[in-house]
Amino acid sequence: MGSHQSDRAKYALILGSSSGFGAATAIRLAQDGFHIFGVHLDRKATMPQVEAVIEKIKSHGVQAVFFNVNAADDEKRKMVVNEIKNQLPQGAYIDVMLHSLAFGALKPFIADEPSQAINKASMVMTMDVMAHSLVYWTQELYWAGLLGQGSRIFAMTSSGSKVVFPHYGAVSAAKAALENHVKQLGMELGHLGVTVNAIMAGVTDTPALRKIPGHEKMIEMAKQRNAGGRLTTPEDVANVISLLARPEAQWINGGVIPVDGGELVMDKGEV
Repeated sequence: MGSHQSDRAKYALILGSSSGFGAATAIRLAQDGFHIFGVHLDRKATMPQVEAVIEKIKSHGVQAVFFNVNAADDEKRKMVVNEIKNQLPQGAYIDVMLHSLAFGALKPFIADEPSQAINKASMVMTMDVMAHSLVYWTQELYWAGLLGQGSRIFAMTSSGSKVVFPHYGAVSAAKAALENHVKQLGMELGHLGVTVNAIMAGVTDTPALRKIPGHEKMIEMAKQRNAGGRLTTPEDVANVISLLARPEAQWINGGVIPVDGGELVMDKGEV
């Protein structure tokens, strides 16, 4: 594991870096000494929040390079990876990539009015952004020579891959696909010393969660059910990714790792 010696500069690529799990992980890895490349999609109104994340990253003495582009756009993806390759020293590669893209359609499959039900374009978009883009970003890094011994790839999943919620059908399907993409990539990249794992966070109060109809009830139930008596936080997830980025975690590959304080295995009924 010589490639992870502390004297070598380390680099992380965070997809969805401006809020939630992505922002918390970027800040935590910066604390660990990683230089951060971030991809986010923000309009003017939320740019102050992005600037605050960048400042926190830089406060740990590392560099932060953020790209405000649509991570699901093929040309933008190629541009970002090419730019990263140009900025990295010879022989350097991405040590950690986190896929934390939360952009999907929250509509029922069945509705009395066709306009209220999910359509093909929304279904395809949700699957593409929240599942398939993991494969495309991984391919792009591989072809650019930016994956190497000890590289870690993480993707954010949720219990929605196993259970269904109102209006969550397309996202549930995307999370189930994402988990299978993780297994496939873990198998295909394992011989290079690259590992790929999914992180299944408990219910976390993020901007993405607040877009889900009925999220208040989800928050209340999760608090009741969790043995820790609280919700999962983005920092809980970031801390686990920090641990799993260590050389000692090399043999964890193709898995779905719960970071939820035991929430998913607790009784779903009244507590």
